[in-house]
Amino acid sequence: MGRLVGDPGMARLKDAFVVVMGLGGVGSFAAESLARSGVGRLRIVDFDDVCVTNVNRQLHALKGNIGKPKATLMAERLRLVNPQAEVEPIKQFYQAEVSEALLDGQPDFVVDAIDQFTAKCHLIATCKQRGIPLVTSMGAAGRIDPTRVKVADLNKTSHDRMAENVRRILRQKWDFPRGRAAWGIPAVFTDEPCITPHPLAYEKGEGFRCVCPQGDNGLLSCDRRARIDGSASFVTGTFGLVCASVVVRSLVAGATAD
Repeated sequence: MGRLVGDPGMARLKDAFVVVMGLGGVGSFAAESLARSGVGRLRIVDFDDVCVTNVNRQLHALKGNIGKPKATLMAERLRLVNPQAEVEPIKQFYQAEVSEALLDGQPDFVVDAIDQFTAKCHLIATCKQRGIPLVTSMGAAGRIDPTRVKVADLNKTSHDRMAENVRRILRQKWDFPRGRAAWGIPAVFTDEPCITPHPLAYEKGEGFRCVCPQGDNGLLSCDRRARIDGSASFVTGTFGLVCASVVVRSLVAGATAD
């Protein structure tokens, strides 16, 4: 990494404080890439425990980890990757009531890898209001081609229904401007059309069946979703790695070699 950004760049990364919200198929890859890039302080936030259905795309989903907190597991992994880094795991669902605490300390950057629309839009709007740089991940599920992942301003993405819904909510509830002028918020997205999920035998009670250790988690229960899109690690992981790239390139942009 030092050969890419020089000693001043590495010093900037070591001094940086980055918060990663959401540690699923996108956020787990973003967090690990930031640790491997030399970011000195990471706060990683997720309310959930590892489920067997996470194995296909999430770094902490390993044998023996089912039912354990994602934040705790990811922190242990990141400390092995970068023992010099300060890693703060928080098992918490992001929402308005805890926003101030989760963003405490004036982070240098925030990675938004949240799926839930209300939480996601609150985080984006809060960071914008407070002047905290943020990169947001749009919809990675239902796609199979990582070569179509792109970065654009959140107000200029295309072919992404999640981004369309996020923009609508931000305009309606948070007074974001209408029109197509840039909002100054980088978004990672794909222009690949979403693949309609195939019906599977287990939906009829045949073969494999997901049974979470604690049953319904009350927030993102599989049994409560009308539709569950498929996902692939090479797509969700690409989203996370691109998010990390946006963060690193932004942090070192002002650092110059001697």
